[in-house]
Amino acid sequence: MRQLQFCFWLCGLLCLALPAAAQRQPPGMSADPVLTLDGLPRPGPPPIETAPVVPAQVERWRLEAKALEYGDNGHARDPIRAAELYCRAARHGDPEAQYNLAWMLTNSRGIERDEAQAAHLFAAAAEQGIAQAKNMLVRMGGEPLGAPPACLRPPEDDALLAAQLPARPAAKKGVLAATRLSPQPSPPPLPKNAPDAIVRFVQLVAPDYQLDPGLVLAFIATESNFDPLAVSPKNAQGLMQLIPGTAQRFGVRNVFDPVQNIRGGMAYLRWLMARFEGDVRLVAAAYNAGEGNVERYLGVPPFAETRMYVYKIVKATGGRVEHPFDPQVTPASKSLPMIKPFWRQ
Repeated sequence: MRQLQFCFWLCGLLCLALPAAAQRQPPGMSADPVLTLDGLPRPGPPPIETAPVVPAQVERWRLEAKALEYGDNGHARDPIRAAELYCRAARHGDPEAQYNLAWMLTNSRGIERDEAQAAHLFAAAAEQGIAQAKNMLVRMGGEPLGAPPACLRPPEDDALLAAQLPARPAAKKGVLAATRLSPQPSPPPLPKNAPDAIVRFVQLVAPDYQLDPGLVLAFIATESNFDPLAVSPKNAQGLMQLIPGTAQRFGVRNVFDPVQNIRGGMAYLRWLMARFEGDVRLVAAAYNAGEGNVERYLGVPPFAETRMYVYKIVKATGGRVEHPFDPQVTPASKSLPMIKPFWRQ
């Protein structure tokens, strides 16, 4: 019995002594340095792009990042560099890079945890069809809050390019407005496969919608390649690929009638011109991905398809990035003060 009482006494003494011993650890030492996430490094911001970036380069960034994340293909594991390369590819619309970087940020894979930024990245990847990203977004509570992070901001926002352009003058209310940051390039040639009947109709009617005929023809060429019966996987229909909601919104009853379709598409373009104050890139992005996504991402959304679409429209119009607009058509987007692409600084 005495031996049993001694054992209870000894156990109690040890239990009291252990916390005291823990308190006597030298300053700065952690009780469990392996499990703590304090002090993990944060990746640097994406670099300033000073030249056009082609899709093949974006893919190389993503593949190199993956090798550095896991230490594959002869690369030493470097999570910081991996995250920076994922970020660079993510802002150019690569959905896999967006998902992988979000996963690193959510799970603290060698970098500082940031669930707010991860939610935005998961949302962008989910929008482009990554099923796992949709599941992660649901687990995180739904739509992300706040402005998108630097890894999703348009590359055109780079400060180096923005600083090279003068300020944009404010539009006067009640008049057809146009900005003149620089002389507009000469009108590009008409699309080679544009049917004469469509060209003549657009040239005749586009001025009624305060639109340049060349711009309208660029949208038709990019959307349907002048096929009046074209239907996309997302059920966009006709020459200007109107979805049913947009067709109804602008009074198109027969979306496969070329005249109705073109008029509906031009009405939508005129509305977008007013909403985004004549910024051709924002208008093209909104036509492709919806005006809500342009406002949500404060610029061209980080979707590979949309970025390529904007590139095609601008190229087809000879590099034109501005267009006259009528501010009386609809109020400007409330997000415009926060949208600062390099031509709007």
